Amino acid sequence: MKIVDPAVQSAKDNYHLLTGVVIPRPIAFVTSQNDDGVVNAAPFSFFNVVAAEPPLIALSVSRSEGQMTKDTAKNISASKEFVVHVVDENLVEQVNQAASSYPSFVSEVEETGLTLAPSKKVQVPGIQEASIRMECKLHQIVPLGTDEAYSSDLFIGEVVMFHISEKVIENDRVSAERVKPVSRLAGSNYSKLGQLFSLERPK
Repeated sequence: MKIVDPAVQSAKDNYHLLTGVVIPRPIAFVTSQNDDGVVNAAPFSFFNVVAAEPPLIALSVSRSEGQMTKDTAKNISASKEFVVHVVDENLVEQVNQAASSYPSFVSEVEETGLTLAPSKKVQVPGIQEASIRMECKLHQIVPLGTDEAYSSDLFIGEVVMFHISEKVIENDRVSAERVKPVSRLAGSNYSKLGQLFSLERPK
């Protein structure tokens, strides 16, 4: 058994280790909007559901030298709204392209050839091509790291509206096999759903 002390490793080494062992990770494809109306779209794999009442999801966005530099973080912090899309096999190529570094005045939605769709309860539009999207209002921002050097921010959003394609619904439930979600592994690697199995929870 290899023993690793994160305190004696660099932040980069800890990042590579974490992303290699916490797998697979769901991907949030997030749209946000700046004051000029430019819609930003970016993927984040530090993402999960955190509560059901109210329905809360969270994503972690890294900082650069202690400052909020990513468009997603700055936009959500200012507007208090965003939309999260589930990444599937049909969307992953455009999502990967959207991960490129574009200036703030350029919309990744336009660059990737995706289509904007109006939201119901937030001003930020979603992505039409996504089979599942969740309109979110900011619930809380939690800076992570130390007071001297915050390294990221945890954005917790309350889902105020779900948009779910009829194509991924089976017996009134979302079917994972129909969604065909894609998850992140380490480095440049992704994973498809794979074989499913069930276990009854002990009573």
